[in-house]
Amino acid sequence: MSESTKSTVKDDVDSTWEQFMDRVSTLRNLRKAEYILLWDQEVMMPEGGKEARSQQVGKVSSVIHDLATDDKMGEMLNELENADLSYRKERIVEKIREHRESEINLPESLEEDIMSTKSKAHLEWRNARDADDFSEFAPAFERLVELRSKQASVIDSDADPYAVLYADYDPDSDFESIVQIRDEVRDELDLLIGKIRESDVELETDAFRGTYDPDVQQELCRDMLDMIGWDSDRCRLDSAPYPLTSGYQYDSRIAGPFDEHDLLQTISWVLHEAGPAKYQLALKDDEYGNPVGDANDVLHHVMARFWQNQIGRSEEFWEQLMPKIYERFPNTTHVTARDAYESINYVRDDRLVRTQANELTRALHIVIRWEIEQDLIEGNLHVEDVPAVWNDKCEQYLGIRPESNAEGCLQDVHWANGAFAYFPVYLVGSVIAAQLHDAAVDDIGDPRKLAGEGEFDVINDWLRENVLKHGKLYPMPELIEDVTGEKPNVKYYIDYVTDKYGDLYDLDSY
Repeated sequence: MSESTKSTVKDDVDSTWEQFMDRVSTLRNLRKAEYILLWDQEVMMPEGGKEARSQQVGKVSSVIHDLATDDKMGEMLNELENADLSYRKERIVEKIREHRESEINLPESLEEDIMSTKSKAHLEWRNARDADDFSEFAPAFERLVELRSKQASVIDSDADPYAVLYADYDPDSDFESIVQIRDEVRDELDLLIGKIRESDVELETDAFRGTYDPDVQQELCRDMLDMIGWDSDRCRLDSAPYPLTSGYQYDSRIAGPFDEHDLLQTISWVLHEAGPAKYQLALKDDEYGNPVGDANDVLHHVMARFWQNQIGRSEEFWEQLMPKIYERFPNTTHVTARDAYESINYVRDDRLVRTQANELTRALHIVIRWEIEQDLIEGNLHVEDVPAVWNDKCEQYLGIRPESNAEGCLQDVHWANGAFAYFPVYLVGSVIAAQLHDAAVDDIGDPRKLAGEGEFDVINDWLRENVLKHGKLYPMPELIEDVTGEKPNVKYYIDYVTDKYGDLYDLDSY
């Protein structure tokens, strides 16, 4: 090939790339607009707006579908896949190809039906939860199970439908390895919790007894967010019925309940949501508008667990936070960092609500949801039987039984949002968070000690440079292997919980 021919080919590829990226930017910005519509629906929208919002979300989804699946996009992808591209550009093409194929395989009518049903189901779930009436949500729930099962079948009729749905959140992992993680965590925690229940050690169980003004709690949480590293120009903290995070590198939002009787729980959920928010903010600004500039779903929850558990459940973190609590709530000056540390790690307080559960039983809460929704999607369980099965599994794994569906199978919003196969990501996030913490110890020293010294910038810089800034540029298992030397390995999580709780509960024999 002559030099002039090579130059012409390069010019053609460059022109196609420019047109391609303009279309990709449109797709990604529409998706970001959809995030904001859904966030507004869950946090701020008046209930009377549900019908219009359902249509808005459905139509945005429909436009995304049309842009991703038209012939022009297919032609550009074919040309670029045969071109000599950098790794970064190859990944962008790969991700858009995956998106296009999923949209093509999914009929537009099914996509719009799923989105509009999710929007309606969300408010029906909320009403059912408030009324403690599962039957009010059951029809929408059943419809979502039907639609998402059909979606899995359309994508790959020969594969396990639950594994197909999980791949939407974690496309680079082998699902069988994820199931193995679940089984190992479940079995190890069953043994550990049994030992803890036999322990005679008495921990502080409720360091922050009393009433705490929700508005002052918000001020305290903003103090805490500033302490751990928080860009107030790009972030929001709001009140909502349940914790959630939404956003991207320019606009990261968290919200949740500020319970006047549970300051400890408020601090815990804010730390949990702050992890993904900080991840979004660490993504490269110049990668906004393309898929490699987006957060990875698994790493989203790795950061939630890292900040809530590895950092937020350490005694060193509480030594740093307590002065800020004393300032906002002077009546707490009798509470020590050790008191707070014991309270937030107390295990025998087995709460029925997942977001209020302690670190160990919370993992078993995830197992309960995982097993139920997998049976639903695989056709082994009927929606009408979910309340009874839920209650039985709570008794089996947690030793407690819900007295109402509101504190049982209606407590989570995920199924109302059609997010089946999302719960496994929480458990995988816990496993990788422990593995990352172990790697950080080798590179920068123990992050818990750094937190106790107020050196949060050191922690943030390490996370950003090694993990967060890459977004979806690399497959998740490969990125974790590059940082830690191993692909996701449950060993580090098991070591973390057994070491910490063995020390707390004096489990010499464990």
